[in-house]
Amino acid sequence: MHGLFGRLQAEIEEMREQGVYKQLIHLDSPQDAVVKIAETGGEVINLCSNNYLGLCSKREVVEAGRAAYEQYGAGTSSVRFICGTFTLHRQLEEKIADFLGLESALTYVSCWNANMGLMPTFLEEEDVLISDELNHASIIDGVRMTRSNRKIYKHSDMKELEQALQGSADARNRFIITDGVFSMEGDICKLPDILELAERYDAVVAVDDSHATGVLGSTGRGTPEHYGLHGKVPIITSTLGKALGGAAGGFTAGPAELTDYLTQRSRPMLFSNALPPATAGHSLAAIDYLDSHPELIEKLRANTKYFRERLLEAGFKPIEGETPIVPIIIGETAEAIRMSKMLLDEGVFVIGFGYPVVPHGTARIRCQISAAHEIEQLDAVLAAMKKVGAKLGVV
Repeated sequence: MHGLFGRLQAEIEEMREQGVYKQLIHLDSPQDAVVKIAETGGEVINLCSNNYLGLCSKREVVEAGRAAYEQYGAGTSSVRFICGTFTLHRQLEEKIADFLGLESALTYVSCWNANMGLMPTFLEEEDVLISDELNHASIIDGVRMTRSNRKIYKHSDMKELEQALQGSADARNRFIITDGVFSMEGDICKLPDILELAERYDAVVAVDDSHATGVLGSTGRGTPEHYGLHGKVPIITSTLGKALGGAAGGFTAGPAELTDYLTQRSRPMLFSNALPPATAGHSLAAIDYLDSHPELIEKLRANTKYFRERLLEAGFKPIEGETPIVPIIIGETAEAIRMSKMLLDEGVFVIGFGYPVVPHGTARIRCQISAAHEIEQLDAVLAAMKKVGAKLGVV
């Protein structure tokens, strides 16, 4: 064995010994409130999916994807600027732009690609890029790829953000990027304050709304709608792989000149196959389904409120918030993974997150609520969490 692979194997064994090794669990059913686990053949309540609205298995959404397969085939076999742009892409991009109240949108195969293809495409040495320290890994990697002057501000600290803006007055352009909902904390960015500072200091704001699209706002339009600022954020990146159908795909939405420039220069756009037609088809159907079923948003909120309140009554101390991401800090990575394994034995599928996903000492169980959950399922989860939490001394 080459020395490189031997070193990797030794580090893997060390992960196993420390109890931090991640074991993949295989689903043998559609993503839903209850899923079948291939390893055991049993069904468990799913509390770790981004399927916030339960659209992954909705017949109308699935059938739209199947119809796209029949009409357009299995894939695009090309990048967008050669022969990979189908009429479905145009329809989806127009639908997304209208959904967000912005001028245009451009789809990618993932929001990771959208973020990686955004900032490095037009920010250079004479520009300043300002990013929240708890932004998603795709933003962090996109920031690293730029040649701009980079500034990181303490999480949601508006004083530090203003200092970064004040200290970059000589920049050609100032660009602020933040998550809408922070995926590991479940909290919402201070968007009104960020936009006010951006206007005062002539900066452009971009929001990755992956965990808010289809989730926040009275009609699921995301963080801007949550704050009464629908259509007011210059740039939105987000995903089609969470609330809006759950398959794959992402997008950047904003001014027409931005999406046109990205079409010309964005490397993930130029060198990656276009979004598969089936994904475009069922993403279109998911947006339509959300628009015609606003009760899904109401049920998601009600489920989230119920679960958070019952967790507190049971003695748990989740990170405060109002989103369906409900993290419970455990401490050490091994303990969080151990708790998730014990919960799986009790019929609850929820994952423990530790380093390097979150900082050392802040490992957590991250519960994610869906409109697909029924109250009796949430009650069963709470009973299992109380049982396991008592064994581990968490409650």
